[in-house]
Amino acid sequence: MKSSLEAIKELRDMTCSSIAHCRKALQDAKGDIKQAAILLRKQGLEIAAKKQSRAAKEGRVDCYIHHGNKIGVLLEVDCESDFAAKNEEFVKFTKDLAMHIAASSPSYINKEDVPEEALKHEKSKEEYYKGNCLMEQPFVKDPGLTIRDYLGGIVSKIGENIVVRRFTRYKIGE
Repeated sequence: MKSSLEAIKELRDMTCSSIAHCRKALQDAKGDIKQAAILLRKQGLEIAAKKQSRAAKEGRVDCYIHHGNKIGVLLEVDCESDFAAKNEEFVKFTKDLAMHIAASSPSYINKEDVPEEALKHEKSKEEYYKGNCLMEQPFVKDPGLTIRDYLGGIVSKIGENIVVRRFTRYKIGE
């Protein structure tokens, strides 16, 4: 089944995946763009999982200052090469991530980082993770996408291990 150029372009804009990956995903999904996007996200997460063992010793420190200068974020995101750190998609990802942190105020990066003491009085661990763990939160620009999904898409696009190393969120009065 041939995929139309418009559908490939739309899927590529949605997922940041290559043209070849978009074409294959559309063929596998029988032309359904939403299903193809889901397939690409799963592939991105699988690729990211395979690359996790590789050392990420390059990267960027990025920041975001919210309008009014009352909230600011300083963020470190690492990758494998300086070349990838300068990639347009990687730069956009770090800027989006810093803005997301300013908006959603996560306390931890991953659910493995949450101490058991913090979960003692919680009724639902999963709800706590979604509210407090960066990787589990819905992305503020696209709530149908978690930060983990967004990261997986960037890893599959760039082809390197990418790690959110640390962040600090500042708010006047906190």
